[in-house]
Amino acid sequence: MNVRQKRRFASMLVIAIMFGITPVVNAMHIMEGYLPPKYCIAWGILCIPFLVAGFVQMKKIVSEHRRALLILAMAGAYTFVLSSLKIPSLVTGSSSHPTGTGLGAVLFGLSIMSILGVIVLLFQALLLAHGGLTTLGANTFSMAIAGPFLSYGIYKLGEKMKLPKVLSVFLAAALGDLFTYCITSFQLALAYPSEVGGIVASAQKFLGIFAVTQIPLAIIEGIVTALVIAALENYAKSELEDIGYLKIDVAKEGK
Repeated sequence: MNVRQKRRFASMLVIAIMFGITPVVNAMHIMEGYLPPKYCIAWGILCIPFLVAGFVQMKKIVSEHRRALLILAMAGAYTFVLSSLKIPSLVTGSSSHPTGTGLGAVLFGLSIMSILGVIVLLFQALLLAHGGLTTLGANTFSMAIAGPFLSYGIYKLGEKMKLPKVLSVFLAAALGDLFTYCITSFQLALAYPSEVGGIVASAQKFLGIFAVTQIPLAIIEGIVTALVIAALENYAKSELEDIGYLKIDVAKEGK
């Protein structure tokens, strides 16, 4: 990526972040104080191994792949912007949002996305009242760990099945988005089981509230993420080769 292209990317990131910050955000991050303390602690502890692995991987990228730092920052900004958007549902009277974690999961893998995700969620909780500090562990597990885990797995499965890369990226981002909401619904159901039907009935209720909005959002996120990846393959090919997303053309390197 030359200097002109880097400036173009940096400008796009600044503009995207400016549009992503809104005065009031009330989407489906679990809000402050909503979960009982024991669940807040349990989900936080469950995140620790993933965050430790992410920290180690982040240090490796910073020291060994400095050319990819702009791509790393872009993946974080992409998650921040998309997960800050509030999309109202006229059917349910609620709201929902994309997650934006599929991009980072496809490019950098699972552990890196856990670090990027917790940073995004922390800023959103402090600056936008989106989510909360007590529910940071639960939100991190659903959006920054579980969703990216599925996204990465689907992308790798698509590679093994020799699917077109654009299709693999689309499926990874879209299904990772939906899986995040499945996990969030389970977290809420676990904390507040229904009197009739228990956790399963409660999870179905929470899923039903957001499914109408989230399914089309997941499809849109998959399309947008595939387009972003395609653009990066054109404008940041060397950086993507550096982090191992694209295989280096040995024949060309030898010339």
